[in-house]
Amino acid sequence: MVKLQISEAAEKLDVSVDTIRRWEKKGLIKSQRNSANYREFDFEEINRLYRKLNGEPSGYRYTILKNPVSKFTAVDLFAGAGGTALGLENAGFRHLAVNEIDKWAADTLRVNRPHWNVIEGDIHEISFPDLEGKVNLVEGGFPCQAFSYAGNKLGFADTRGTLFHEFARIVSELRPEIAMGENVRGLVNHDGGRTLKTMLKQLQDIGYRVAYKMIRAQYLDVPQKRERLIIIAVRNDLDYPILFPKEKDYTVSLKDSISDVPEGPGMVYNEWKFKIMDKVPEGGNWRDLKDEDQRAYMKASYYLGGGKTGLARRLSWDEPSLTLTCNPAQKQTERCHPSKTRPLNVREYARIQSFPDEWTFQGSVSQQYKQIGNAVPVNLAFHVGTGLRAMLEGKTLDTHEEQKAVPALQEADLI
Repeated sequence: MVKLQISEAAEKLDVSVDTIRRWEKKGLIKSQRNSANYREFDFEEINRLYRKLNGEPSGYRYTILKNPVSKFTAVDLFAGAGGTALGLENAGFRHLAVNEIDKWAADTLRVNRPHWNVIEGDIHEISFPDLEGKVNLVEGGFPCQAFSYAGNKLGFADTRGTLFHEFARIVSELRPEIAMGENVRGLVNHDGGRTLKTMLKQLQDIGYRVAYKMIRAQYLDVPQKRERLIIIAVRNDLDYPILFPKEKDYTVSLKDSISDVPEGPGMVYNEWKFKIMDKVPEGGNWRDLKDEDQRAYMKASYYLGGGKTGLARRLSWDEPSLTLTCNPAQKQTERCHPSKTRPLNVREYARIQSFPDEWTFQGSVSQQYKQIGNAVPVNLAFHVGTGLRAMLEGKTLDTHEEQKAVPALQEADLI
């Protein structure tokens, strides 16, 4: 691996330093700080991107990754449309129970995996007494919720009533070797960091060592720039290393992932919006429109500060998608097809989240977009699950790296 500073890399590729900075800002390449605190780049990685942007095949096509089935079992909570559950299944886990409260998402799970034990209902009212001591992994994508703090106890956090509390309750009841939680990146700084610390401390209090890491999906075989916070907890009586996936030195573009996608349902623009969006070039946004079109489209937003780069945004074939939301035609987070003047359709959404083409979504088109937009990318969950499986097997992997557990937290740390 040849590491170069930004000026050296720019000279070798005959591009400007600003070009490499722009690639990094877009999340297409990564840098690391050396001992002198200078950014360094893997030349093979940026040269591969340079060749791809100049029309050469990247060599990294869209693939749904799978491992052979293992003996390990899992319980999946807050399963949604099944992104994490399917990724863990692809990593080799067998699901003993899958819980989801939303009717349409639960229907999606049943239709695609009739053999899964899908339990539709409120997690507050669910327990798994028959599974105690039989589960290797409990996983849950609990929503980020604020906790109440008792002022007279200086930072003592009361998690009762929150969905994280229910996740921790199930972990405490089933006592799996490993628990995995996932959430949005905003959890790290939510309530000044106290929310995350409270979660970590509760997992420590029920007998688990805990580590967490922000995972970037575009470097894990997902054609999308999306970040998820992954929390891994290991029962205290076990000396397993805590493994997180290493980022790859490539990304998968939209051209490599959705250029051959099957037809599917989707939203359409009205006549006025179609005329505006039809003028936006590939990879462009509202800034690429004429001033009169900018004013017509932006209205009052035209006079506000900020980059507003999500407005009138058309995606680029040569890059991963921007983060998918629950609606591809929202004004602030437009996700227009790279070459067709329409929002991404449901099947394109699913491909970008690395769901297989045969995975169908139940409910209205709006419900389908919502389920896909809320999902964890399947391939991201696969890579995390592959590390969890290796931990249970007592193995280390070149594709994963060990992370030390968070030191024991005290109530004073929650202030």
